[in-house]
Amino acid sequence: MASVAEKYPQNVTGRFYVDSECLDCDNCREVAPDFFARNDDGEHSFVWRQPTTDQEIAQCIEAMVDCPAEAIGDDA
Repeated sequence: MASVAEKYPQNVTGRFYVDSECLDCDNCREVAPDFFARNDDGEHSFVWRQPTTDQEIAQCIEAMVDCPAEAIGDDA
């Protein structure tokens, strides 16, 4: 389960975030590329844009559910 205390500073403010458990597996970036990006220096993903529509939120939830490290958090 993702931890707010361990979330990366690159995450934009909002509902979803990625924390330090990220394995850099690319799954979230494939499932929801409009919302997750890669920090090449730190070799991890982060949320670069928050979803606004129900469809976009569903994409982010799918990425969160599919995350093998459970590194995506949802503050909803």
